[in-house]
Amino acid sequence: MTAPEDIVRRATAAFNAGRRDEARALCEQGLIGTPGEPMMSHFLAAVLFASGEIEAARGHIEVSLVKRPDNAAARLLAARLARTTGDFDGALSHLDHATALAPQREAFIEKARTLDQAGLRPQARQAWNAILDVAPDNVEAAARSGRLAWEDGETELASKFLERAAQTDAPASVWFDLGLARQDLRDYAGAAAAYRKAIELKGDLAEAAFNLGVVLQEAGLLDEAMRAYTRAYRLRPASFGNIAMALTSASHGGLWLDEASLRRALEG
Repeated sequence: MTAPEDIVRRATAAFNAGRRDEARALCEQGLIGTPGEPMMSHFLAAVLFASGEIEAARGHIEVSLVKRPDNAAARLLAARLARTTGDFDGALSHLDHATALAPQREAFIEKARTLDQAGLRPQARQAWNAILDVAPDNVEAAARSGRLAWEDGETELASKFLERAAQTDAPASVWFDLGLARQDLRDYAGAAAAYRKAIELKGDLAEAAFNLGVVLQEAGLLDEAMRAYTRAYRLRPASFGNIAMALTSASHGGLWLDEASLRRALEG
């Protein structure tokens, strides 16, 4: 009989080569001969998770933990699976066990994600900030700290966190959030730069195009604002009402005789 270690080694090689079906088949066949074998059950759970088969993956990782309850890597995978299904209490329980066994950065990041997703805002903010204390270049922690601070009305702090996140290869969402923080601080030039970067990274981000129009309008750049609004309207025609309101209510705006004339202007 082939040893479980050899089966997992072959399955790992297949998975890393992009042959997920082969990796899965190797583990499933191995488990026929040794039902509940913890190493194969763990690896099969990871393969299933990567394929989006969450419930099946949870079943196999729980089987693995019955045999090896003190395996930190298995606990971490179990936590990720639990969080994915919305079982936040279960995820946190696994994470507490994992960090007691082997305190690792990834486990602390996963705990912050779980607290965040569970809506436990104070605990999530504390967890993300703690990660930044030991890993100041962690983009995810800086981005989430910034977003949560902005949602709590701490705009200057939010801007500092988000500027830190944006110093590396940050996604469009970070630049968008930075734009929001700068806009609230009335830094319209900085906000415009952030929104433009968000649009550069994600061209279909209608919210960024609309907000770019707003800050350009506030800066008195109505022609540039109209170009941004035109982009937002083309991406999301339902934004017409918001565009019309922004154009007619801001300190630097314009008036149109009727709705049709404004639509024509936005359609170019």
